[in-house]
Parts: sequence; C-alpha cells; structure tokens
Amino acid sequence: MDRYQDLRLLPDPEFPPSVLLNALFAKLHRVLVELPEGRPGISFPGYDAAQPTLGDQLRLHGSGHVLAVLADREWLRGMRDHLDIGTIAPVPATDRSVLVRRVQAKSNPERLRRRLMRRHGLSREAALVRQPTREGERLVLPWLEVRSTSTGQRFRLFVDQQVHPGPPTAGVFSPYGLSATASLPWF
Repeated sequence: MDRYQDLRLLPDPEFPPSVLLNALFAKLHRVLVELPEGRPGISFPGYDAAQPTLGDQLRLHGSGHVLAVLADREWLRGMRDHLDIGTIAPVPATDRSVLVRRVQAKSNPERLRRRLMRRHGLSREAALVRQPTREGERLVLPWLEVRSTSTGQRFRLFVDQQVHPGPPTAGVFSPYGLSATASLPWF
C-alpha cells in the first residue's frame, strides 16, 4: 500500500454529500467485487464519529498497479462531475495507521433466533430462551446505504474508523474496501 488517491465530493445544490458518497461507494463496491486479489483499502479523512459523518472525501489506498487498474476501468463514469479526483501519489511518511472496519449491530432478535434454529437445530422455544425479546443494540456510527451485489438486499453498512500509533498492518480487504485486521497509513 505505497500509493493513494483522494476522491473529494464537490458541493452540489441538488444532492447532499451523503447521497453522493453513497453513490460513489456503490460504484466502488461493484468494481471491487471484480478484483478478487489485491483489493485496495479505503479510509475517510473527514470521518467524525461524534457527528456521526464520513465526511466528503474517500481515500483509496493500494499499490500503484491496483490504483491504475481501477482508473482504467472507468468506474467513476457518471460521478466525475461531482468529484475532485486526485492523482495517484506516493503515501507520505507517517507514524500513524488507521483501521477501517464494518460493524454489524445485533438489533433484530427474531433474525437472531432464526439463525440459532438453523445453525444449532434448536426448536423455536429453545431459541426464544437463548435469544429473548429485548431492545436491540443501536449503533451510533457513520454509515453508508449499500445494495449487496450478491443478494441484492439494501442495508446500512456501519463504519468504524480508529487511528492508532505505529505502522500499518498488512492484510486483505473486502469488496467494500474494509478490513477487521488490516490497517492503512494515516496522514
């Protein structure tokens, strides 16, 4: 991950930044599904968990080759008028890294019971004992509205971004550009 590219949303009177960021992320997800190996990671320089917002910028992190392959795929078609697209540049020296991961809430007890029944062969009554009805977990994190390319379902993808001292940790990134273990340079 020696290169990066910034994609900054331009102000638009018709669309709020969240709508444009959702559209940009949807396009990115579709192209990352086609890259089974060497997927780039993403970070959000304007991330603010207190607001909560992802900001108006998405940063791609990867090798120069992978970022060039993405640029050749024309995945930004239809978004170019809404973006300031930075050049692919070397990552500056830094002593911090960022972990950008997906967080899933366990907020639907009925779904959790069905999962228990399916995975453990439990009866409905036994699943109800193990997963009682109660108020579900509510996440207060920035999120993106996503349509899964595999199932077609729409859902909220909650994003947790944490900056840590030290160098980035190598690893694999999902088709969303996120990882539970791999971190990226933070600058």
